Parts: sequence; structure tokens; C-alpha cells
Amino acid sequence: MVPFPELAAIRLGYGLSAHQSSPASPDQVLASVTEAGPDSDALTTAEAAALRLKHGEQVRRADAGEGQGDRNRYRDEAMRRAERAQRTRLARAAGAPAGFGERLVQFWSDHFTVQGGNPFQTVMAMALVDDAIRPHLGGRFADMMFAAETHPRMLSYLNQDRSFGPNSRVARNKTERHLGLNENLAREMIELHSLGVGADYSQTDVRQLAMLLTGLTYDARTGGRFRPGMAEPGAETVLGRRYGGAEAGMGDIRAVIEDLARHPATAAHLARKIAVHFVADDPPQALVDRLAGIYLESDGDLSALYRDLVEAPELGTHFRQKLRQPFDFVVAALRGLGLGHDEIMAMPDRVVQARLIRPLAGMGQRWGMPRGPDGWPEDATAWATPQGLAARIDWAMRQAPRLLAETPDPRAFLEASLGATASEPLRWAVPKAESAGEGLAIVLASADFNRR
Repeated sequence: MVPFPELAAIRLGYGLSAHQSSPASPDQVLASVTEAGPDSDALTTAEAAALRLKHGEQVRRADAGEGQGDRNRYRDEAMRRAERAQRTRLARAAGAPAGFGERLVQFWSDHFTVQGGNPFQTVMAMALVDDAIRPHLGGRFADMMFAAETHPRMLSYLNQDRSFGPNSRVARNKTERHLGLNENLAREMIELHSLGVGADYSQTDVRQLAMLLTGLTYDARTGGRFRPGMAEPGAETVLGRRYGGAEAGMGDIRAVIEDLARHPATAAHLARKIAVHFVADDPPQALVDRLAGIYLESDGDLSALYRDLVEAPELGTHFRQKLRQPFDFVVAALRGLGLGHDEIMAMPDRVVQARLIRPLAGMGQRWGMPRGPDGWPEDATAWATPQGLAARIDWAMRQAPRLLAETPDPRAFLEASLGATASEPLRWAVPKAESAGEGLAIVLASADFNRR
């Protein structure tokens, strides 16, 4: 049986650390959820919006001949800010004593997936994590869902800012523009973010929710997130409940999100998704049912859900049944090498990008660019591809040894990164490596290291 500290660090966090003790108790693991809240390096929505507005003004002035300033000044600044946010995510994950909170940041950011894109879209996508995910990590799911669904990047990513009620004041006044309804956000709110595909809902529910959401947009200048002139007049019925009917506003949107969050199908969907991410690609149904029951009993209190997960015996019985995704793999390597928060924050920008960020793309996980609104895949077959595994081995041989002034003794790295969980074949092979670099690569390429 795997001791709890190692089990918790590997299965719930980002792996063992060469310079930090693993969590000794469930309470220490759960404390990391609070520690994963926004910090002084948080990238805020207001900051991201300001960069876009300054860029627009700079371009306008340049086009009007009002000065010779660099029209790309704020685009470049947004790119630098995005790169700092990337570095901070890596540093917080590598330096977290328990790591469970940072793993949850990654999980919920993927649940409420948005893509990056140009520098302004990228900084706004990363602001969603700091403004909508981190503050609600240990609270009610409904509150996190409301914050994520109404965030500017979610609205632009799913084209909600171009959704107009067919009978709205704006649509009626601008008939030549053929403004109409966009169902993207409504569909993903139901299919991906709450009830799940296959739940008991209809296309009519999706369309009615899309009608209810009209008016939800974002004004970067004022920070406002509702424009009544875009909203469809009258009431809408979603899953048998009537919303609105008088003056449209954010209250009805919050109400429908509260009801979606409380739905039994949402409990089942989230329970299974959490079990799949932390336990196994095909998790025990008993675990899923237990988590779903706790979710419903607690009115969607995520902290109650986490406690049962942290204490779940299935973490031990299904040890190493999950393949680490590339981000998880790289962070686990950093921890094993003894590189924590301060060391990563002190790295030159070119080193972070060349040795930590860009290699993720070769492994199949380009930063901030999941393949669709359903986020990154969980199934091991999506990551255990010949190209993806070759990229991991290449990183282990060419990049990992260069992160330290001197390549560590691979036997020490084996102990630091895997502890008592290292298999006998791996313990036999590592000392026989012809060089320290080869020994390090043997550990990083092993099934022991790549599975959690």
C-alpha cells in the first residue's frame, strides 16, 4: 500500500518534491485549496481589458497621424504579460507544498475552457483563471459557474457578444444587419459545464436558454456585462422553469445558473469528471455515485466534494491508472529536480519559453489552445501517442538536464520524484545508466513517472 503522503502528492498534487515534504494528512491537502487563491501576480480582467483599450487608442492615433508612437506597443506588452502569467502558473504548481489546489485550478480551467489566440485574447483567457476560477475554488460550484460564464473571454470565445434577441430593440432597429441568436454559450453551459451530454434536455431548452442569455455581453470601457437593448423581450422556459418576463437583466441569468448547478444531472456529470481526472479513465461507479450524492447534499459545496475525494480509498486501489498530461509531466519533473516557485520566477524569459512552454506543444498540449470547448482529453490514448511520447523523451534528454547548472545524480532524482513508489525494474536500471543525463531520462521516460 502506498503511504498517504506519497499517494496524495502523486495522485492529487503535481508529484513529490526534492525540497518539500509531502502532505502528511488530508487536512494539509485540503488547506492547499485556499492557498491556490489569487496572489499578488494575478492577471485581472480589468488589466487585460485596459491593454486592449490602450492598443485600440494607439492604433487610432497612429492612423490619424497623431504621433509616431509604436502601434504595436500594447500588443507587445500584452504578450509579455501573458508570458509572465504562464510563468506564474508553472511556478505556483511547482512550488505548492501539497499541490492539490493548483491541480484543481488546472481542472476547473479546463472544465470552463476558453482558448487564447492573439495576445489580447490570451491575457483575457488567463484573467478568467485568476478572476473566475481561483476565487471560487473551494466555494459553491454555482458561484464559479456564474463567474466563468459571464467572463469576457467566455463571452467572446463562444460568440455570446454577437447574440441578439430576434425581437430585441437593437435587432429591430438594425434590420439591414440581420442580427440574430447565437446558441454556442447556451449549448456549452448545458452540455459541457452543467448537465452533460446525454442528460434529459432538448434543443428547445438550448434555444430558450440562448434567448435568456441575450443581452449578456461586455463593455471594456465601463466593465458592464449586460446590454438590455440586445435582450429578447418576454419570458423563457428552460427545463420546465420560467425565467424573466419583465425587465431583462443579470438576475435571471444568475437564477438559471443556480438551477443548472443544482440539477441532479450536473451532480452526476461533475462527479464522474472529477473521478476520471483524479482516479481513472474508467472510475468505479461507487466513487462517482458517492461524490454526486455529496454534491447534492451540500448544495454544490466543492469543499465537501474535495474532502471525500482526498480520503477516497480508490486513490490507492487505482494507483497509476492515469497518464500525466504534458503540463503535469513537466511540473512533476520540475518538482523532482528541486525547482520551485522562486527558481522558476527567476529564470530568464527565453529559458521559460524554450525549455518549459514551447515543448508542451510538441507533447500535444500547446499552452492555452485546447482543441475545442470540451477542453483537453482525459483518456490515456490521447497522450500516449508515438509523437507525444517521443517529445517527452526528447525533452527529458535535451531540456531537463539544462535546467540546472549540474545534472543531478539520477539515483537521487529517482528517490526525490518517486520515493517508495519506484518499481524494482526502474531501481535496477537507473544505476546502470552510462551517464547522469541518460539516468535522468530513464526516470522521466518511465511508466512509473508518467503515470500517477
